[in-house]
Amino acid sequence: MRNVVGKSILALALAAGMGSTAWATQGVSDTEIVIGSNGDLSGVFAAFNVGAIKAAQMVFDEVNAKGGIEGRKIRFVVEDHGYSVPKAVQNFNKLINSDQVFAMILNLGTPHNIAGFPLMQAKEVANVGPLTAARQMLEEPITYKYSGFSSYYDQIRAAVKYLAKEKGGKEVCAMSIPNEFGEEIVAAAKDEAQASGLTWATETTHKPDEQDFVGSIQKLKEAGCDIVATALGVRQTIVAYGTSKKLGWADVSFVGSSAGFNTAVAKVPGGVTEGYYAAAGWVDFEDRLDVPEVKAWAEAYTKATGNPTDTAAQLGYSAAITLVKALEGAGKDLTSDSFRKAMEAVKYQDTINDVPIDVGPDHQGGNLIVISKIDGGKWVEVTRIDPTAK
Repeated sequence: MRNVVGKSILALALAAGMGSTAWATQGVSDTEIVIGSNGDLSGVFAAFNVGAIKAAQMVFDEVNAKGGIEGRKIRFVVEDHGYSVPKAVQNFNKLINSDQVFAMILNLGTPHNIAGFPLMQAKEVANVGPLTAARQMLEEPITYKYSGFSSYYDQIRAAVKYLAKEKGGKEVCAMSIPNEFGEEIVAAAKDEAQASGLTWATETTHKPDEQDFVGSIQKLKEAGCDIVATALGVRQTIVAYGTSKKLGWADVSFVGSSAGFNTAVAKVPGGVTEGYYAAAGWVDFEDRLDVPEVKAWAEAYTKATGNPTDTAAQLGYSAAITLVKALEGAGKDLTSDSFRKAMEAVKYQDTINDVPIDVGPDHQGGNLIVISKIDGGKWVEVTRIDPTAK
């Protein structure tokens, strides 16, 4: 009797025009694809997230205006965890088990993503372009994990090596938030110091909301630090570097990973952050507005959102474009498996970020490392390293 009832339900579904895939695949129906995002829209890294969500929504709106993907419109469901891990877990539960998202995009925070991996893995929900470049984003199993750019670890190692060579730095230090994000930056700085024959001098740790860095800067200065790797929030980065200048500490180079490579850091009035370095996986858009496609995109973003174009918008655009290319490549029969195969085939030149994207079987979209310096209130590229170049 149970088999008869089951067959009858399936027959009714098919008669109503609903294919079996729509029933079997979470977040996919004949008319829509549900995409989720769990980020920091109100906390210490909001400067990396707010614009990213708006840029991604722009991409999805354009896709939907053209009829969607295989007739399916993208519905974007966004939650804010405010850089709180417990809140992030609540949001993951809602998005995955209640909203039934098919995939997630732009999830911000290293510990936050790590906390969500078991939930995403259980429901075969892909994690695309998270707003963290931690190596844990591609720890095994990587089946449903896709990182956008080079890792924090590789970025900081390249930056320390560069500054040691170009600026003569010999004593390496770090300032960090004591979580998985900070631990990766510190590990990279220590490892490169050892590999390059430099001295690891000291480090300081800071709560995510800490804003008084006088004591810490004095400690680093007394330790003779030449290079300081930072793993702090956006505002913290500004205040810490500004404090070093107020204390007259000039013979030192401060450098962040892509987590410090933000428009807000460059635009501080009075030149407070002039001279700060960052190593990231992409090139800042502002120094490339002479490229027609970059200029057109930046103007379109500002017109659509009413906000200045920024780093976050670049990241949101790149992740959304990559996601859309994979959804298109998966075709009508959209499942977690067809999406994975399509993602691994995604390969294109990301003109807005000036980086080649090739997801491939290792699931890392970009490998480029770009070291930039704040000069004249904007990020200016000083060198780039392509680890894949022979």
